[in-house]
Amino acid sequence: MLVLGVDPGTATTGYGLVRESQDGTLCLVDFGVIDTPAGLEDEKRLLLLYQRLNELILLHTPDAGAVEKLFFRRNVTTAISVGQARGVVLLALAQQGIPVWEYTPMEVKQSVSGYGNAEKRQVQIMVQTLLGLQEYPKPDDAADALAVAICHIHHYRWKLYEKGAAS
Repeated sequence: MLVLGVDPGTATTGYGLVRESQDGTLCLVDFGVIDTPAGLEDEKRLLLLYQRLNELILLHTPDAGAVEKLFFRRNVTTAISVGQARGVVLLALAQQGIPVWEYTPMEVKQSVSGYGNAEKRQVQIMVQTLLGLQEYPKPDDAADALAVAICHIHHYRWKLYEKGAAS
């Protein structure tokens, strides 16, 4: 199974593609960020994000999409901007018929590091370890997206186990 994990944002959207092999090992396929220019109008930034996401989807043809859920405390303006980017991500995945799952930051941290309040650095180190990388992935948005993809693989595996146990 190939999963496209996404950490959405209007300025920077992280993406990470992780494949689970038949023996359950996780393999890094691709990761990076989609940056949009700060001076560009919002609608053009969202269009650029949409176009780049579609290119990634067509290039890699993931089996599933996993997107970080929106979480904010104070800055409503940032939340709206991230919400718009999330909408573009969900649209791009849905248009290509890719099933989408959403996870909170706490679910991602719990799944990857075993602790829902893990620090960002702890999650990055676990992503590095789980994917067998020489160093932890950078930038942070890309590492977060890889963590979201890994989270989905862990959750999906558990759901299959539960389904088999119930049969």
